[in-house]
Amino acid sequence: MSEENTNVVVAPKGPIGRFLALPTDSTPKTVFVAVTLCLVASMIVSAAAVALRPLQEVNALKDKQINILQVAGIYEEGADVVESFAAFEPRVLELSTGDFTDQFDPAVFDDRAAANDPATSIALADDPAGIVRQGKFVTVYILRDDAGEIDKLILPVHGYGLWSTLYGFIALEENGNDIFGLQFYDHAETPGLGAEVDNPRWKALWNGQRLSDDEGTLHISVSKSAPAAGDEYHIDALAGATLTTNGVHNLVRFWMGEAGFGPFLQKLKKGEI
Repeated sequence: MSEENTNVVVAPKGPIGRFLALPTDSTPKTVFVAVTLCLVASMIVSAAAVALRPLQEVNALKDKQINILQVAGIYEEGADVVESFAAFEPRVLELSTGDFTDQFDPAVFDDRAAANDPATSIALADDPAGIVRQGKFVTVYILRDDAGEIDKLILPVHGYGLWSTLYGFIALEENGNDIFGLQFYDHAETPGLGAEVDNPRWKALWNGQRLSDDEGTLHISVSKSAPAAGDEYHIDALAGATLTTNGVHNLVRFWMGEAGFGPFLQKLKKGEI
């Protein structure tokens, strides 16, 4: 009687069986491992981003408050930011009328979101600041003296530079015409060139300059040479950053003009605010 062959090779059944039977260094298994690692890594990153979002929002708000304190000249290193920021009175302003509105809560009103919402913004046909849409409402910050009178006004401004939209604040004295300072808190301009908008020496040039003459004509400019109106309305250009300089010039004139805070500043000068 012949002996039966017991070394029978059984072919893997199904796609999974055939896949598992492949050599470890085969192309399908290599691709599978790579894709699996990418998926796992992306899920970990996504979960971390979601978990950290509240902290990121808190830090972004704190950074914004610090910039407002700095441009107003009252920031103290090591001081409690929330406590210091409580000195400001935030108000939501309707740009077209120059009046404050109670339609929104200034504590939670989001200027950027409002500027992108068709219900609270307008598309610009004349757009020297390069912002495409302008919010109808913005949040301004009032700093009062011990007598309750306006000491400084902190107004939000933004506009396009060379590579990015620059977001910042301009601080005005109580007359709404003398500049105390200008500071940007968010931009992506070129380090060493356009990013020199953050240079303390350049920011110091804004202090004491004026927006308009006594007749209300807007003269403020950022350029290589002073205009005929005189040095009190002029800020020197950033060296080697012509397009960023032009962007700052355009955004400041836009926001300080009739399309921006002009109606509000006119009422302030008349004592109607």
